[in-house]
Amino acid sequence: MNKIAYTAEGVTRLDLLGGRLRAANPPMRPPWALGEAEFQDICTGCDACIDACPPAILKKARAGYPVVDFTNAGCTFCGDCVSACRPKALVRNTDGRPWTLLATVAPSCLSAKGTMCRMCGDRCDAQAITFKLALGGKSNPIIDALLCTGCGDCITPCPVDAINMISHPLES
Repeated sequence: MNKIAYTAEGVTRLDLLGGRLRAANPPMRPPWALGEAEFQDICTGCDACIDACPPAILKKARAGYPVVDFTNAGCTFCGDCVSACRPKALVRNTDGRPWTLLATVAPSCLSAKGTMCRMCGDRCDAQAITFKLALGGKSNPIIDALLCTGCGDCITPCPVDAINMISHPLES
């Protein structure tokens, strides 16, 4: 039997029979973070990236490493966290996305339930969120994975917390 715990550090599964914790989803690391194993080997937990983040979306997790928290703002991709990272656990690449985060919409979305709401779409500068009309006055939100930057700006204005970020490997 497994139980799932949702934390700022990612989703963890507790295998009750084996008594082990194992990560089901990796934690949301700052943009341009190295792969999780390499990131944990290199990151010193110095908090320089956290201190350098203008929108203050980086927080220190229980394990001492930085994680992204979109509670109050989204990422501007300014790169200040990368510049502040002396151990080079964050390395800005110019040939790809800063991370593999992608917005997803939960069934609790007001628009999908028939209540007029476009808050997430209005905040999406990338115009990755559109709404498809459906029967019964519903308007289902559609996230374009190619346009979504994973910035998180759509999360804060949602009145029912229906927007979440998942790590989603995208084809270039």
